[in-house]
Amino acid sequence: MILLDTHVWVWWVQGDSRLSPDALASIDARCEDGLGVSIISCWEAAMPRQRNRLALPASLDDWVELALNYPGVQLIAITPAIATDSCRLPDWQHKDPADRLIVATARSLGCPVVTADAVLLSYAPANGIDPESLAAAS
Repeated sequence: MILLDTHVWVWWVQGDSRLSPDALASIDARCEDGLGVSIISCWEAAMPRQRNRLALPASLDDWVELALNYPGVQLIAITPAIATDSCRLPDWQHKDPADRLIVATARSLGCPVVTADAVLLSYAPANGIDPESLAAAS
């Protein structure tokens, strides 16, 4: 399984040009292994949509339902263990509290986070993979 950071999940579902065709295909190819999406990503996608900073082709509720039903997507709950681990991340410098939960989720699952976030990519406990690097590894 790989865990998709919120922006990668949105970009993948939207076919966004910020992901190369190879990166999109590489994510598609991992559907059988599982594409984890933290439940916090639903909230993270909703926040900019509410502020009109994220255009979606459908209502937010419809888009989330559609995006969670993409092949291979597995919605990952925030368990008590994930919640508490998010407060114990070593040397955490990132300001986004949702990213704490995403990193803790990846640690709990023992899988990498696919992200374009430079801070997460440089944070070893996130085991981050850039979407373009994911494509190159395929």
